Amino acid sequence: MTPDFLEGLLAQAKRAGADTAEAVIAESQSLSVGVRLGALEEVERSESRDLGLRVFVGKRQATVAGSNLSPEAVARLVERAVAMARLAPEDKYAGLAPAELIARGPFPDLDIFDPSQPTAEALEAHALEIEDAARAVTGVTNSEGGSASWGTSRWLFATTEGFLGAHQTSSHSTYASIIAGDGDNMERGGEGRSVRWASDMPSLHAMGQVAGQEAVGALGARKIKSTTAAVIFENKIAASVISPLIGAISGPSVARGNSFLKDKLGQPVFARGIRLYEEPHRKRGLGSAPFDDEGLPTRDYNLIQDGVLTTFLHTMASARQLDQKPTGHASRSMATPPTVGTNNLTLQPGPVDLAGLLVQARRGLFVTSMFGPSLNANTGDWSVGVSGFWFENGQIEYPVNEVTVAGNLIDLYARMVPGADLEFRSSTNTPSLLFDAVAIAGQ
Repeated sequence: MTPDFLEGLLAQAKRAGADTAEAVIAESQSLSVGVRLGALEEVERSESRDLGLRVFVGKRQATVAGSNLSPEAVARLVERAVAMARLAPEDKYAGLAPAELIARGPFPDLDIFDPSQPTAEALEAHALEIEDAARAVTGVTNSEGGSASWGTSRWLFATTEGFLGAHQTSSHSTYASIIAGDGDNMERGGEGRSVRWASDMPSLHAMGQVAGQEAVGALGARKIKSTTAAVIFENKIAASVISPLIGAISGPSVARGNSFLKDKLGQPVFARGIRLYEEPHRKRGLGSAPFDDEGLPTRDYNLIQDGVLTTFLHTMASARQLDQKPTGHASRSMATPPTVGTNNLTLQPGPVDLAGLLVQARRGLFVTSMFGPSLNANTGDWSVGVSGFWFENGQIEYPVNEVTVAGNLIDLYARMVPGADLEFRSSTNTPSLLFDAVAIAGQ
C-alpha cells in the first residue's frame, strides 16, 4: 500500500462526515520453524495486511479495523466508523496531534530492517542447533523444543493534520525450552534471543547450553519457610519489577487517579544516583521508532534522573487532560485508541556485579523466574510468585520454588540497588536488582 491510498482514505472519511481522521496500514510476514527431540515438528508461514481507522466527529471518536482492503469493504469501514463516532459519548480531551507538533521527515535511519530472508531449511538448522546444545547438557532428560523464526513488519501512518510516516522492522528469534530430571524431580530451563539483524544473534550453541544448565541447576528445589530477607532479581527477568512503574507514570492512569505514583512528579522514587532512561533512536534497538503512534516525534528521555521522577508519559488526550506537554509515547493497535508505550527503556547499571550483590546482601533469595504478579495500582502493593536459589554468605546454596515475594513498590523502589550486569535483550533492559528486607512467603 502507498501513501496515496491512506491520503485517499482520509479524504473519503472527511467526505463521509468526519472532521478529522487518522489511518494506519500494517503489513507483516513471518516464517517460523519448530523442532523437538531432533526432529522437525512444524513450519508456519503467514502474511497479513490490516487497516486501522480512527475518526472524529467533533469531540466524539470511533476506531475500526479490517483486513479486506477492497474499495467496497473500505467504503463500508469508513461509513461504519463515522456512524459509530456520531453515537459515541463526547470526550473533551480527544483529538489528533496538531500540525505544529507532528514529526517531520526525513526521519532518522534506525537500522532496524534486515533485508535478508532465511529459508525454512536455515531456520530448522538454527532450531536444531540450539536444541541439540541444550540436550547435550548432562542431566537433561527431555525437550519441549527448539524454535527459530523470522519476520518483518511495515507501518504506514497518516493523519488529516498533515502527518505521513512509515517505518519497517525485521526480527530474528531463536529459543529452546528444555527439561531436566524425572518423576517428581523435574525442572524446566529456557534461553533465547530476538534481534533485528541476523548477524547480531549470539551463539546458538552457547544459548542452548544455558537453557540446559538452567534446567539442571534447578533440580532438587526445596521449599523454604516464610521469612524476611534480601531478594535479588536476575537481569533476565528484572525488567518485570520495573514494568509497574511505567503503568504508574502513564498519563491515562494518572488522569484517572489510578496510580500509586500520581503525586510523585518531581520527587524521589528511586535512590539517589539511579537513572532510568529511554533511547528511541538507538541503532538496531528492539524498541526503536522514529515517531509515536499519533505522529509525534520520539526523543531521548531521562524518566528517572538521580532517583527523581521527571515526567509522566502521555498520549495527546492525557496531556490535554493533565495540562502537560505531550511526550511522544502513544502506542496503538489497529482497533483501539492510543495507549502509552515506551521505546528502548534502560535502567542504568551500578558499579557492583552480580557476585558483588550476593556478597553485599549476604543472605537471601536470588530470583531467576517470576509468574503470576499481582498489583494494587492505587497503593503499589505488589506480590509475585518466584523460583530461584537461596544464598548464604554471598554464595548460592540450593534451588528453591513455590515462593512468593511481596512488598509495597514505593518502599521497594526507594531501596533498589542496580547491579552492573546490564544486557540488551529486549525493548526494556535492566541489570540485576537487589532489594533488602523483602517479605518472602514459603511454607
